[in-house]
Amino acid sequence: MIARTLALSALLAVGACAYPYSPHALPPISQPAPRISGAPIAAATAQAAQRVPVILVSIDGFRPDYLDRGVTPNLSRLAADGVSAAMRPSFPSKTFPNHWTLVTGLRPDRHGIVANNMEDPTRPGEKFTMATDDPFWWNAAEPIWVTAQKAGIPAAAMFWPGSNVGWGGVRGSEWPNTVQGGMRPDDWQQFTQQMPGENRVRAVIDWLRRPPATRPGFITLYFDTVDTAGHQYGPASQQVTDAVAQVDRWIGDLVAGLAELRQPANLVIVADHGMAPTSSDRVIALDKLVSPDDARLIEAGPYASFEPVPGHERAVEAALLKPHAHLTCWRKSDIPVRFHYGSNPRVPPYFCLAQDGWITMKTAPTSAFTRGEHGYDNDQADMRALFIASGPAFASGRKLPTFDNVDVAPLLRDLLGLPAGRALDGTDAPFRAALNQR
Repeated sequence: MIARTLALSALLAVGACAYPYSPHALPPISQPAPRISGAPIAAATAQAAQRVPVILVSIDGFRPDYLDRGVTPNLSRLAADGVSAAMRPSFPSKTFPNHWTLVTGLRPDRHGIVANNMEDPTRPGEKFTMATDDPFWWNAAEPIWVTAQKAGIPAAAMFWPGSNVGWGGVRGSEWPNTVQGGMRPDDWQQFTQQMPGENRVRAVIDWLRRPPATRPGFITLYFDTVDTAGHQYGPASQQVTDAVAQVDRWIGDLVAGLAELRQPANLVIVADHGMAPTSSDRVIALDKLVSPDDARLIEAGPYASFEPVPGHERAVEAALLKPHAHLTCWRKSDIPVRFHYGSNPRVPPYFCLAQDGWITMKTAPTSAFTRGEHGYDNDQADMRALFIASGPAFASGRKLPTFDNVDVAPLLRDLLGLPAGRALDGTDAPFRAALNQR
């Protein structure tokens, strides 16, 4: 695989000369893609042929220090030949909030996906889960594939949380609940863990075989196996090391496929969060903390959130807002400012964060377990996330200081030639010295 990676590195170097990086190479977002015959179509096709695709790869739950296990020749080579960093996730350090941050440039408190499981006060009785595709929950922030397509850049998603959502649309209230309006990537796949990683890579390579006019300029690719192994066995386990090695082979397949096509590409490889070890010896039983008669539990794990029973607020505050071993609780309005969390109406009124490595559960466990969790303080070292970028846009051998993952979306906008974006929480500043300019 190393030889294949070196082959792609050489190809990317050629691509850097043929396709110089420029953040202004494509038309502004307000300019629609040409839709008439003749010269405009020819010009658009020529422009598409020169476009260097951007491939955003997520390896869920991949801590940066997993590169030190000696089983990642492809990822390590891409890091050495490109740009790398230990990236700070947004709070809470959960999968769906951070994947939506990576493609919107907004923190969860602003883009609305504030948890993997949540409620909205305007929709009593409904609950968001990781299977929810109703645009109502997602419409507060535009994902970058929508922005790209509005600018005439085709987009494709081989899985990404939210990529199956008709963004901007309205879901019908009656079966079959058809979404009116809205926009998805031009090509997208409904997530299933059963699809092997090699199949996911082959789909991406097949998309890139298309003629320039329909070839995606922006692609997402998602792998879940490292996160799954981390949850089941803990981050220090052999199973995680094996999963890391497997994903590295899939990255090698992607690199080899690009080299075979002689297709330069800018690869941006990220994780959404890290993973911390925990066990049944480090559990906080919530029913011993606050009575279920006083508060309804919304979500448990590394953090717990509660909705008080009307009229029981004083009892809830008396139970929660006092010192606890391995747990700190706040009113949502008092959550520390550094978390940038608590102003969204979807954040429940009371929020408790466990000490790193501890978890909350509704009741005490009845059997022993050892596993991994995430969702902790996003500044903890074991919550750090992988970041690697390689391709003609990037300088070689640059190790960046830790930055916030809200900065990834502005970087993607630069790579795609999109406008900088308005009122984003992130900036491309961490990357400016690491980009190859024209």
